[in-house]
Amino acid sequence: MANRKEFSLSQAERRRRTFSEEFKKKKVREIEKKVTTISEISAAYEVRPWAVRLWLRKYSSNQKKGERLIVESESDTKKIVELQCRIADLERLLGQKEVFITYQEKLIELAEKTYGIDIKKNSETKS
Repeated sequence: MANRKEFSLSQAERRRRTFSEEFKKKKVREIEKKVTTISEISAAYEVRPWAVRLWLRKYSSNQKKGERLIVESESDTKKIVELQCRIADLERLLGQKEVFITYQEKLIELAEKTYGIDIKKNSETKS
């Protein structure tokens, strides 16, 4: 099987190379449909990622003039959603712990009144 280096172009050959508008539009549509990514196109056709972003800016059907396009990989988006869920879970757990601590403090306070002893003072250890 042939390896990629056998088919790679020299820097001079890459500079002279041009892609048709139809090719660029096709690749932009693939990116918009999430069939491929900028980095995959960049690697497959030996073109710089900034050049692909220029194609996106020029040929994207979703972008309005003067508006910046933020291209984000799905894994980043997925990671952000997972982290937001983790934060929500931790906040929920923190709220439960706060309720439990408040309950314990109230219980100790009632026990001190009922039995007439200072539980907090007796439970503290001397260093």
